[in-house]
Amino acid sequence: MNAFDFLTKDRIRAPEQGITMMLDKGMGPNMVEDFLEISGPYVDLAKFGWGTSAIHERELIKYKIDTYLSNDIIPYPGGTLFELAYIRDKLDKFLAEADELGFRAIEISDGTVDITPEERNRIIGEVKELGFMVLTEVGKKDPKKDHHFTALDRVNLVTLDLESGADKVIIEGREGGKDLGIYNNKGDVKEEDVQVLVDYLDVNKLIWEAPQKNQQAYLILKFGSNVNLGNISPEEITSLETMRRGLRGDTLGKVDL
Repeated sequence: MNAFDFLTKDRIRAPEQGITMMLDKGMGPNMVEDFLEISGPYVDLAKFGWGTSAIHERELIKYKIDTYLSNDIIPYPGGTLFELAYIRDKLDKFLAEADELGFRAIEISDGTVDITPEERNRIIGEVKELGFMVLTEVGKKDPKKDHHFTALDRVNLVTLDLESGADKVIIEGREGGKDLGIYNNKGDVKEEDVQVLVDYLDVNKLIWEAPQKNQQAYLILKFGSNVNLGNISPEEITSLETMRRGLRGDTLGKVDL
């Protein structure tokens, strides 16, 4: 029983909704265990950020993966590591290693490299056939390149990925949440762009990278408590869950559970 349980109620979630994706930037095993004890129930996906899993001992990474899995959290390596494997023509080895380590999902992205739509389609199909959950990401990590995309361009890219078999599509926002995707250079949400995306797409198929509190609040108030959010730092997971449940001033009395 939670403290003050008479003031709260659990979030009712439909399948594939209300997903929280946490960004693990290299947490140690003890940190992971401590974190999961208090915030584990509020995490669904754990991304081993960019290439962090490639510079730590293999057994340590496997231990962390097993720890996440034992808490019903799906771990996966960051998209940058996938991109490195792609440009070095080691994708088969990358997928085999991910499987042996215990990762249950793969992020397919082209944030720093170029992949043709045909290649992207082929890779999504291949990864699905191997039994992984497929997460794709739309957007570039360089703001100058990302600015070339219109909201309709993003709609088309998301649509292609979903038609190719992606389970969820992540809308790029990076760790900082500024000057990329649906955010301007101050980190504020570009509301017109968001509206275009949801006019054409199923919002439940999207994971919005939203590392900043104002972004999380905006998306919760627009789409409800069970909007899918990603790139949440470990120390912000409990805070985000209180916002989802209307236990923080930003959403108090403004959300339905």
